[in-house]
Amino acid sequence: MSRHANFLGIPVEGDITRGDKRVPQKPLSELEPLMRAVLDDPHMKAFGWEQYTPYFNDGEPCVFSVGSPWFLTVNDPDPDDIDDTYEYGVDYGDHPSLGRREFDWRDRERIPGAYTGPDEARYDRVRALSDAISSGAFEDVLLEAFGDHAQVTVRPSGITVDSYSHD
Repeated sequence: MSRHANFLGIPVEGDITRGDKRVPQKPLSELEPLMRAVLDDPHMKAFGWEQYTPYFNDGEPCVFSVGSPWFLTVNDPDPDDIDDTYEYGVDYGDHPSLGRREFDWRDRERIPGAYTGPDEARYDRVRALSDAISSGAFEDVLLEAFGDHAQVTVRPSGITVDSYSHD
């Protein structure tokens, strides 16, 4: 795309290729209360996610992102005993110990529906944190804190970061 622009009052001419259009980033201060609400719940054991820049993306730019988080309650296995955390997410389907909330979609907006499970308030706190982490709005904060190619596990007693092998 040929554009005429200026930078610091200096004319710029030529082909400017725009990079990835990222979600506007938010500060840690907006993520902290959501994390604390889950960590302060004695029924919650741990939560975590993977974050990385892919090595290959079928010709598309390789861009850092944070995966959908998983959540474990005291009724779930220990994080070290789980190979696939997919069933412990709240983004899709039923969580084994947190339940599920039905959603409808209107004009690309998710409308919450009926909840099925043991504790709706807990589910909603977990879902709020999941939505925040998955939104892409905290990628700068999470990359700075935990690095690239990382598997992050958060427990009330501390955070563990392991190297994440992918692709």
